[in-house]
Amino acid sequence: MAEQTSSSIVVDAPPADVMAVIADFESYPEWAKGVQKAEVVEPGADDRAERVYFELDVAPIKDEYTLAYDWDGDREVTWTLAQGKMLRALDGTYTLVDRGDGSTEVTYRLALDVTIPLIGMLKRKGEKILIDAALKGLKKRVESL
Repeated sequence: MAEQTSSSIVVDAPPADVMAVIADFESYPEWAKGVQKAEVVEPGADDRAERVYFELDVAPIKDEYTLAYDWDGDREVTWTLAQGKMLRALDGTYTLVDRGDGSTEVTYRLALDVTIPLIGMLKRKGEKILIDAALKGLKKRVESL
């Protein structure tokens, strides 16, 4: 990934529980800010999708896109943009580290590019807002289950 933004959060659950929520795409509209729809279009091994279609509406980004996923057990998942309208690139990673006390450190890295011109600083700010919202939503969802 080129220029990227990252952030981390500690979730009070083991990595397998966190990854189960990350892999449950159909539930994203219930907890992931701005996700209007998430639909697995190409299933993969271990009930983990290889391609997922999303409808997103988080100002200033409103788009329909498909992401391709690559899973590494309950340790990491990476994705790249397979198809999008407004988005030119959307590459990301969730890395999960077992803290040995029943909790997991989750690091989210994201790099995005859009077809509309955005100053680099605004793009990074947008990435940071998306990452922080995603991590907080993920933590809340996992810990409520």
